[in-house]
Amino acid sequence: MVENAQTLTRSTTWAAWLRGFAQEAVLPALVMVGLVGIWEASVWFFKIPVYLLPAPSVIWADCAEISDVILNHTLATLHTVLIGFLVSIVISVPLAVVLTSSKGIATAVYPVLVITQAIPKVALAPLLVIMLGANELPRVVITFLVAFFPLVIASATGLMSVPHDLIELGRSYKISLWQELCRIRLPYAVPMIFSGLKVAITLSVVGAVVGEFVNADKGLGFLIVSASAFFQVPVAFGALVLLSLMGVVLFQVIVVIERIFFPWSAESAGNSFM
Repeated sequence: MVENAQTLTRSTTWAAWLRGFAQEAVLPALVMVGLVGIWEASVWFFKIPVYLLPAPSVIWADCAEISDVILNHTLATLHTVLIGFLVSIVISVPLAVVLTSSKGIATAVYPVLVITQAIPKVALAPLLVIMLGANELPRVVITFLVAFFPLVIASATGLMSVPHDLIELGRSYKISLWQELCRIRLPYAVPMIFSGLKVAITLSVVGAVVGEFVNADKGLGFLIVSASAFFQVPVAFGALVLLSLMGVVLFQVIVVIERIFFPWSAESAGNSFM
């Protein structure tokens, strides 16, 4: 009886894992393959010129011929994305803690944060090049400015969403403000912080490309501009696809980190979408 129960438990666990894998990996992959197939068939059926919309097979062939060049551009963009994203984490989470610690500070700082987001980044990028020089720093700053605001808002929202009864319970045990932050507020805010991280990492890709459009001699954004100028449309589309894949992969990295180190947070986030 015990062996049968153990066997049944293992089979149930295996079936649950297969269902989860099918929902999270197989089904999205099939959808993407179907969309690519429709794209390929539509281009050939309607005889769309390459300079208007190249077929996926043409994009693959043209990009494969210069794979080394594309790899270097991809790594350059990834470098800018990661630096800007990490800087946004270092600044945003402590800033959210400061904002939630004092209503006066929040009232004074929030308008400044909104102003930084109201300024179009495409308009700001040329000015940053003048102020900071024609190097990678303006691109990192643009990436940071795009990514940090949603992370600040998400982190501050999470820190402020702790039930008041829980705070009062902690204070009844005479815990310090530091202990309240580390043991109550931050753990409670983890799901919201990771929600902000997921948004910030995808926006970091956007910010890096905006910076590369204005000032760069390498990167996928620079490759799109230069390829379009020489009517190498398949290469430009290939760079666009790589940017999309980069955003998806980095997003999934954040998801995996959350599931490994904060599984309870991942379950809570998953239930919120049910």
